[in-house]
Amino acid sequence: MFIIAEIAQAHDGSLGMAHAYIDAVAKTGCNAIKFQTHIAEAESSIHEPFRIQFSKQDTTRMEYWKRMEFTLEQWKEIKQHCDEVGLEFLSSPFSNAAVELLEKVGVKQYKVGSGEVNNFVLLEKIAQTRKPVIISSGMSSFAELDKTVAFLKSRKVAYAILQCTTAYPTKPKQFGLNIIQELKKRYKVPIGFSDHSSSIEACIAATALGAEILEFHVVFDKEMFGPDTKSSLTIEETTNLVNAVRNIDLALQNPIDKNDNSEFTDLKQIFEKSLAVNKNLKKGDIITFLDLETKKPKGFGILASEYEHIIGKKLNKDLHQWDFLNYKDITE
Repeated sequence: MFIIAEIAQAHDGSLGMAHAYIDAVAKTGCNAIKFQTHIAEAESSIHEPFRIQFSKQDTTRMEYWKRMEFTLEQWKEIKQHCDEVGLEFLSSPFSNAAVELLEKVGVKQYKVGSGEVNNFVLLEKIAQTRKPVIISSGMSSFAELDKTVAFLKSRKVAYAILQCTTAYPTKPKQFGLNIIQELKKRYKVPIGFSDHSSSIEACIAATALGAEILEFHVVFDKEMFGPDTKSSLTIEETTNLVNAVRNIDLALQNPIDKNDNSEFTDLKQIFEKSLAVNKNLKKGDIITFLDLETKKPKGFGILASEYEHIIGKKLNKDLHQWDFLNYKDITE
C-alpha cells in the first residue's frame, strides 16, 4: 500500500509552513508527501475563476497561484527535507514549465490531477521524462480515460489510476467505491483512491475493496485558510488512518484457508462442549432432547454436534444431574 499525504496549497505560500508539514507527515507513517507546482503565468490567466471564493487577499485566481509559487532552489530544499525524513517527494505539475522544474528537482514519478487527465500536451511532456504516472480520474468518463490510457500506452509510460470524485468535501454517496474494481478489471494496472471527504472511512473502505494507492489532503487544522481545508484530514486523523489501512492491508495479504482449522485444535478443546444430562436419570430411561445439556470442555462426553444420534436411546446406568453423557452409557 502506497499512501500519499497531499499538502497542495495548505502551506499558503509559506516555505516554513511547507517544511513544517513535511516533519508532521513524516511521523504519520505515510510513504509520500505531495505538493502542487504552480507557475502562474504558464498555467493560468486573469480570466480563471476561483473554484471556491475563499481568498480575501488575492484579487484573481492567477494572483493566488503566483503567491503559491516556490523557486527552484526552494523546491530543491523541500525535496531534500523529504529525503531526510524518509518521505518520497511528489508534486503535481500544472504546466510544461512545471514539469521542467520538477525534473530539475528530481521526482521519481508524476501525479496528474483530475483536471489535467485530458491535457495531452502536459501528458506528452511528462511522457518524455519516461517516468511513471499516477492519474486521478475525478472528472473523467471511461471514454475519456480510455483515450488517456491509450495515449500513455502508446508512449510506453507506466501508469496507475486513482478513483476520485471531484467534490470538496466529498459526501458518502459520491465516493464511487464501486469504481475501484471496475478500474482494476478494465485497465489491469495498480488502482487507488484519492479522497476529499475529510473523514477516514472512505480510504479504509477503499483499502478493503482493493485500492493499492491512497491519496488524501492533510491540514494542521480544518479551520485554517485555504481551498481544501474542509476536505482534509488532520495530522492525528492521518495517523489513525494509516494505522488502520496498514492493518487492513496486512490482513488482505494473508488470506485465511477456511478448509484448514488445525490451528484452533487446542482452542476448540476449550470452547466446544460435551453432552451432559440436566436431571437425574435412571438406568433404562429413554433419552429425550429435554434431558440434554452441553458443558465444557470438549472430549468429556459425546460431541454436542452428535446429539441426534442418542435421542431415543436407553441408558444402561444411572446418571446424576450434570453428569457427562458418553456412548458407553447408552444401549445401542
